[in-house]
Amino acid sequence: MTLRVVRTPEEARAACDEARARGERVALVPTMGALHDGHLSLVGEARRRAQFVLVSIFVNPTQFGPHEDLARYPRDLEGDLRKLAPGGANAVFAPAAEVMYPPDEQTRVHVGALAEPLCGPFRPGHFEGVATVVAKLFAVAAPCVAVFGRKDYQQLLVVRRMARDLLLPVEVVGCPIVREADGLAMSSRNAYLSPDERARALAIVRGLDDAARAFAAGERAARALERVARASVERAATSIDYVAARDADSLAAIERVDDRAVLAVACRVGGTRLIDNVVLGEDAPPLGPKA
Repeated sequence: MTLRVVRTPEEARAACDEARARGERVALVPTMGALHDGHLSLVGEARRRAQFVLVSIFVNPTQFGPHEDLARYPRDLEGDLRKLAPGGANAVFAPAAEVMYPPDEQTRVHVGALAEPLCGPFRPGHFEGVATVVAKLFAVAAPCVAVFGRKDYQQLLVVRRMARDLLLPVEVVGCPIVREADGLAMSSRNAYLSPDERARALAIVRGLDDAARAFAAGERAARALERVARASVERAATSIDYVAARDADSLAAIERVDDRAVLAVACRVGGTRLIDNVVLGEDAPPLGPKA
């Protein structure tokens, strides 16, 4: 399979239109590049759901705050293309920033209550930037199925709600978190971690694992489950933004986990902000069966 690289929305839209004209379903996998096995698993899921897979690679400036890591965010387009070349993707959309955001552009997608908790207070404007760029990508590729990872759980809910509210012809699919052999959630930002920080970051998944096992043993109080997870995270994190149990669909605050809830963590290890989560009542403990 020859991997086609396109640089403009017109080229990407034409490639998707040509696929649909052949009777093929289109799948979109939005990424910011620096691809790892987690991204490649999304491409694999897209291939299972569609005959034509478009992967976007674009470091979106509008989702970064003024003191965040836009300038140093890892970029390796040639390496990404080598990873995608063995199969799965048909085309890569890799636009320049000025293509996605022309000099006179003025429009943003406003997002509502789903964007307010968790990362919302710590990354003002982030989800507006995410929703805006994803809406642009959907405008290029739709009608299609769009595949996202569940590590960015709040982002997944925001994007799914946006597609529903704006009547976009896109099926938004969320895929399970892909982890390293030791349990750390795969992330492009893991490349920032020193060896010591990388070892300390395992406290995040250990805390989530402890809480998932407490839930399996019968604990249902949201604050108690948060305390279980936080006890591990506190031992290693440089700072903690949140360790929070929330309704899995609305992200509303809860006191008890009666059915299912997302337990989400955001913290810094050294200077690197990491996020992770487990959906209690749905996901197995992230570290797997105990020996």
